[in-house]
This record gives sequence, structure tokens and C-alpha cells, in this order.
Amino acid sequence: MTRKKPEVLFVCVHNAGRSQMAAALLARHAGDRLTIRSAGSEPAGELNPAVVAAMGEIGIDIAAERPKRLTAEVAREADVVVTMGCGDSCPVFPGKRYLDWELDDPAGLGLDEVRPIRDEIEARVRVLIAELVLPTSRRGTAASRGKRSPGGERR
Repeated sequence: MTRKKPEVLFVCVHNAGRSQMAAALLARHAGDRLTIRSAGSEPAGELNPAVVAAMGEIGIDIAAERPKRLTAEVAREADVVVTMGCGDSCPVFPGKRYLDWELDDPAGLGLDEVRPIRDEIEARVRVLIAELVLPTSRRGTAASRGKRSPGGERR
């Protein structure tokens, strides 16, 4: 039986800034070891252009992303729900891990003001990955299998 990959859901009000950055940064650092989603309680019509630019500066293109509405079904599927300012408009389900990241809202801010928010989110994403203790994607190398070389030494 294959085990479901852990799922992380990032939630903010408009799903146009913080949660989009967090999802993209987690995808960069965790790779395919997680299922990652983001959503908003009141989604905006488009992403914040300063957020798109800030992410582009570090080589992450989120221009094609669109804000998505938070649904009870999406929240129910998540193992970890990270809120970023949506307060009590996020559904609560037993057995989920909930984190609340107090972060400035990038709405209406310029690129210079969005960069520190992006960098703070990246630092928190790295801590989250460490806390989740994700399996590595190591291939079965001789060293990992404990094989010995023809001379008998461990490789």
C-alpha cells in the first residue's frame, strides 16, 4: 500500500500574495515530497504584481498562478494548514496541524517592501520542512545499501 504524501495548505484572505509565495517556496525546497496547495477565503482577481516580481527575482515564476477559493474539501485533505491572516474564516477540522504565520500583507506594497516578506516566508518554509521530517529522494547507491567493494572495504 502506498502512503499519501503529506499535504500542506497555505491560506490567506486573497490568495494573491503570501500564500502564493509560501506554496511556491515550499515547492522549490521540498520538491515532490509534498502535495502543496494555496487558497483564499476571499480570492482576488489576480496575483499581486509586486509579489510576482519578487518571486521572479529569485527564479520562481508564479505569473500563471491564479487565486483560488478555500473550500472545506481542500482544508479537509490537508495535513498541515498554515494561515496567514485569514483568522476565523478558515475551517477547522480535528486531527489537522494548524500554524498561524503573522506576516505583513503585501497588498498595495511595492517591490522593495515585498522582498522582506518573501524572505521571511522562505525562512519559515525551511523551518516547516525541517519539522515535517520529510523522506529524502535518495536512490539506492552502493553506500546506502552497505555494499562492499571487491577489496572488502565499505563503499
